[in-house]
Amino acid sequence: MRTYTTVSGDTFDLIAKKELGNEYLFPLLLKENYRHRETLIFSAGIELKIPELNATKIYDTGPSWLTPEDDESLTEDINVLNGVDA
Repeated sequence: MRTYTTVSGDTFDLIAKKELGNEYLFPLLLKENYRHRETLIFSAGIELKIPELNATKIYDTGPSWLTPEDDESLTEDINVLNGVDA
């Protein structure tokens, strides 16, 4: 498992975007770093575990109120995560 050392101002969704390629995958980070679940904005120097994505698993990449029909960029992100050519 990889790790990531935070910089001041990092948030779970920002780290998910940087490290996992999609900010909507932040629940995976929360699961691996449960003790930091109440942290909204990180200070510098905190080491977090970065989970490996399973290429065969379909991840729920968006909130229930935002569907791919509502946001074309989300549709593209879902396709990339699922290995579908746009």
